[in-house]
Amino acid sequence: MSTICYNLLGDNMDINKKLELYLQENLIVPRRSIFKKAYLGEESVECASISTYIDDNKEDSFQKKLFELIDNKNLKDSDVYNKVNIDRRLFSKIRSSEEYHPSKETVILLGVALELEEDELEELLESAAYSLPKNTTFDLIIRFCFKEHIYNLNQINEFLYDHNCKTLN
Repeated sequence: MSTICYNLLGDNMDINKKLELYLQENLIVPRRSIFKKAYLGEESVECASISTYIDDNKEDSFQKKLFELIDNKNLKDSDVYNKVNIDRRLFSKIRSSEEYHPSKETVILLGVALELEEDELEELLESAAYSLPKNTTFDLIIRFCFKEHIYNLNQINEFLYDHNCKTLN
């Protein structure tokens, strides 16, 4: 079914059928490719230019991004971690250590708790060095749920389970 037909059906379409169509239209099957090795030449690279590049391109930490989102939504920490059953001690580690690196699942769960828009979730994932590529069913289902504003963890897990994917939490 084309994207045009998919969009015309809109909210009248059963959400499961909508998910199936979304997966059919967006799942990219990876092709095998040959990677060429790249080698550095004889020229040396100045450390100052690398440091400048890093300083100029470094983005906000995951921790800063997360707590900015929580503050913007006027939520308490406990509202967030309780909604998706994240352990309070884990959440405390995230709050107290800028160096803490969460799992992708934890970032997604926090996105569910915050009821983020799709682009906000992508930014939060990116701040933790993750993404939602279109070559796995799991990632597409997660993307679909945020696109459709589905923040019920049971429903998300049902979609994942129905498509033989690892469930959240």
